[in-house]
Formats: sequence, structure tokens, C-alpha cells
Amino acid sequence: MSHPVEISLLLVSERCPDLAPLVYARLFSEHPEMEALFWRDKTGTIKGEMLARVFEAVLDYIGDNRYAAHMIRSEVVTHSQYDVPPEVFGTFFDIVVTTIREQLDGDWTSDMEEAWRTLLADFSNFARDPGQTATA
Repeated sequence: MSHPVEISLLLVSERCPDLAPLVYARLFSEHPEMEALFWRDKTGTIKGEMLARVFEAVLDYIGDNRYAAHMIRSEVVTHSQYDVPPEVFGTFFDIVVTTIREQLDGDWTSDMEEAWRTLLADFSNFARDPGQTATA
């Protein structure tokens, strides 16, 4: 049986093939100061690639867990060079999940909620402590 996070991603991909506009609209609504950082992304390519990397990290983490924790920790440091505070970086994952939950509406299950809650807690810990090198 598939992992509830994987099921939610599959369902949302069927309903909304491009979540990036919805995710970034929410990000910019909650953190308007972040929109200026995307001044070069005229076509949405950068935003789309960043969201794809989030999904890759999520799938790795619920799968073989080879690199997700390290990637998140590294990206916190990298994004700080772009003036993205670690706390805002960490909230991005919450924004993604909120958007997915909203898109799935009545098909969002308690199993999905619990699985995402656990994953978000782990990812939040990685984002808060980018200096730690061990994976969960």
C-alpha cells in the first residue's frame, strides 16, 4: 500500500497539474516580502523548479531517505544568502501542504493529515537546525 503522503501527491497531481501558481500566491500573501526575491522569474520556471525539488525531497524522505534532510539543511543556508530567513524557509513546506489539502478538499483523509504532520515536524526540525548533519 502506498504512503498517505504519496497518495495525496498523486491525487493532487490529477486535479491540479501545476500547483506552483497556487503555492506561490499563498507564499506571497503570507510573506509579501518574498515576492521581490523572484524578480528574475518572469515565466515561473524558478518557482516550478523549487516546488519540484520540494516534492523530490518529500518522496525521498518517505522512501529511501537518502538525501532529504541534508538537502533541506543545505537549502536553508543557501536561501539565507538570498535573504530568506530560516523561519520563512521552514513555513514553505506548510504552505505546500495547506495548498494540497485545499485542492483535495473532501478527499483529504486523517491518514494524510497525520502523515504530513509528522513529515512537516521533521522538515521543520531540519530547517531550524541546518548545522546538524545526521539524518532522521
